[in-house]
Amino acid sequence: MQLQTSTKDQLRAFVSRIERLEEEKAALAADLKEVYAEAKGTGFDVKALRKVISLRKQDDNKRREEEMVLATYLHALGMDAEESEAA
Repeated sequence: MQLQTSTKDQLRAFVSRIERLEEEKAALAADLKEVYAEAKGTGFDVKALRKVISLRKQDDNKRREEEMVLATYLHALGMDAEESEAA
């Protein structure tokens, strides 16, 4: 199968853009890793920090809904704060 010159150029352009974006993505991933390491070195809990970032990305209503479901499950298993304090 032969591609026309314009099609080949278009393909090269797409490949070039994708490769450049992949390089940028790798650089950003390295930067994020460095920031998390810095936060950890300062004494912050990285797992909790990642959870905070995840929660901030969510829609407020969706986050509240998930928290309510989680609270319901924890309560059903006797793992909620009120049950723990009463014990």
